[in-house]
Amino acid sequence: MNIQISDIGHLIQLAIAPVFLLTGVCTNLMVLINRLARIIDRTRLLEDRLEIADNEHYNDELEVLYQRSHLINIAVTLSTSCGLLICLIIAMLFLGDATNLPLDKYIAAFFVFGMIALIGSFVYLLREILIASRSMRVRHLQRAAHSR
Repeated sequence: MNIQISDIGHLIQLAIAPVFLLTGVCTNLMVLINRLARIIDRTRLLEDRLEIADNEHYNDELEVLYQRSHLINIAVTLSTSCGLLICLIIAMLFLGDATNLPLDKYIAAFFVFGMIALIGSFVYLLREILIASRSMRVRHLQRAAHSR
């Protein structure tokens, strides 16, 4: 295995597109983790309040928060899986080009699985956002009904 400087340049060019995709996946992960952190903070606050006195509204909100955290956890798992697959693609691009191994079918399969995982992550994020929005509207309508 005798790799020349021009070969290394070519290898780096091959890996640039997946690296940009990996950057996007990491940004998605940051969004998901921030949403999960906010859900956890609100859950802890409500659980502390429920230790003092039982409140039906707090219990209802906690149920929604548990559902949202479950969806975000799935989205994080899928997004992390996508990131892992992209890293493996980058490694296979280098390995395949440096050793002349025919890894093209594996690279294509990993890319398809990575995209499926990323799509799934976005679907679960969208589901969580819709639940959060619906919950916010319901609370607003309940407050409006009580103030009349």
